[in-house]
Amino acid sequence: MDRLNHQKVLFNILSVVSILIIFYALAKNFMIDPEAEGFLSYKTGLKRELNLPVWLNVMYVHVGFACLAMASGLLNFSTINVQNSRKLHRINGYVYVVSVLLVVLTSGYMAPYATGGKVSSMGFNLLNIIWPMITMMALVQIRKKRMISHWNWMIRSYAFCFTNMLIHMITFISERIFGLGYADSYTIGIYAALALLLLIPEVVIRTIHKS
Repeated sequence: MDRLNHQKVLFNILSVVSILIIFYALAKNFMIDPEAEGFLSYKTGLKRELNLPVWLNVMYVHVGFACLAMASGLLNFSTINVQNSRKLHRINGYVYVVSVLLVVLTSGYMAPYATGGKVSSMGFNLLNIIWPMITMMALVQIRKKRMISHWNWMIRSYAFCFTNMLIHMITFISERIFGLGYADSYTIGIYAALALLLLIPEVVIRTIHKS
């Protein structure tokens, strides 16, 4: 009972945070600032000319599928969903995988235009390699019917849905508290987020196992 309660609390927290992020991302990118003027204002000294209409359309696809990945992943973490409909769980799992691949693909297009230049671009490219690899590992494990291993790899994969949130949180802290410039803060945010995205899931997995 304690283990179930512990998992329920974690899932409820995850649900609230994920839903808030989804609504914020959709509202900000499609309603409040659909031209991304605020974000683009920080992009200075680009070595490649940015085709704004194309970049914006790619960004819309990126944001849309990032939200879909977060929503579908959250749904599949629900134990109710697994118990009541394995078919729905399986279909939703493929929706998650396709969404991740499209997020990574669109991110690959936008990476050369990343704030902070080449160093930031390299960080995004690294993220774009690691996330699909981890997601494919989760898919391989479920095909081999290794349920616990699949669950653990999905925890690792789902953590990357919070990449943007972590990057902007760390950027804010670096800029406002430590007084660094936005571009440097953003670059630090990318690599610090990557480290946290690899570390936090391991802590969560070990916590679940101990409980």
